[in-house]
Amino acid sequence: MKFIQLIVLSILFFAFHEMQGQAKKQYDAKLRNKPQSKELQIGAGTAYYLGELNPYKHFGTNLKLAAGLAYRNNFNYRWSMRLGVNYGNVEAWDSKSKDVWMQNRNLNFRNRFYEGSVLFELNFFNYQIASNYSISPYLFTGGAIYYMNPEGNYNGFWHALQPAGTEGQGMPGKDQIYKLSGFSLPMGAGLKWNIAGLLGASIEWGLRKTWTDYFDDVSTVYVDPTDLANARGQLAANLANQSLNQENIDNTGMQRGDPGRKDLYFFCMASLHIRIDRKGSTCFK
Repeated sequence: MKFIQLIVLSILFFAFHEMQGQAKKQYDAKLRNKPQSKELQIGAGTAYYLGELNPYKHFGTNLKLAAGLAYRNNFNYRWSMRLGVNYGNVEAWDSKSKDVWMQNRNLNFRNRFYEGSVLFELNFFNYQIASNYSISPYLFTGGAIYYMNPEGNYNGFWHALQPAGTEGQGMPGKDQIYKLSGFSLPMGAGLKWNIAGLLGASIEWGLRKTWTDYFDDVSTVYVDPTDLANARGQLAANLANQSLNQENIDNTGMQRGDPGRKDLYFFCMASLHIRIDRKGSTCFK
C-alpha cells in the first residue's frame, strides 16, 4: 500500500510540476508576444551634484530647474528602453558651507549642462499605460553623454572657467585642458502609474557617475598666481583663488580640491507620459 501511495504521489508531483512548467511557458510566450507599446515623456524637476563644493549633502546645492524629454519603447510589461535628453543647472558656493576650510576657500560655480541618454528600465510589476497593470516601481541604468560649461562668479559676473585654466591646465608642465563633454553612467529608481486613458506619470531619482573631476572646475592644487596671470590674464588668477585670507599667504601647491573623488550629478524629476501607439478609449483593454 505504501508503495502504491508513493507511486501516486510521485505521479501527482510530476504532473503538477509539468502543469507549472506549461503555465510558465504560456505566460512567457504571452509576455513576449504582447504588442509593444510606445510613449512620449516630458518631465521637470531639479538637478544637483556631489563634488568639492558639496561633498556629502544630497539636494545640498542651490536647486535650479531641470527638464527632460524622452521616447520610451516598452518591449513588454516589464522591460523598456528609453531615449532621452535632459537639461540641468547646478550651482554651489563655499560661502554657504558650514565647513570653515571651505568658507575660507570661498570658491563658487554653476554648470548649465545637457545630457543625451539610452536607458533600460525594469518594472518590479507588470505595467502598461491603458491597461489593468496600473502601477509599478522600477529600476534603470544605461549610458549617457553630457556637455557641460562650468562658470565662476567674480564681482557679480559669471565667467567660463575652462578657458581660464584655473589650476594651470594647458600651461607647460601642467595637465591638459579638460574636456567639456564626456560619458556618464546613469542608475536610479522611480515609480510609474496610470492617470487615465493614454496618460501616465512617474517620479524618478537617478545619479550619474562621471569620470571627470572638473564638473565644478575644482580638482587639484593652487598654481602660482603670477604664472597664471601671465598665461591667461588677471581674471583667471582672480577666479582661481578667491580665498578670504590671502594676506601674506602663498597658496601655490596647496590643496584646492580632491582629485581622488570624481564628481557625480543627479536628476530628480516628475514626468507625464503619453502612450502614442494606440487611439484613446474610455475603457482599458
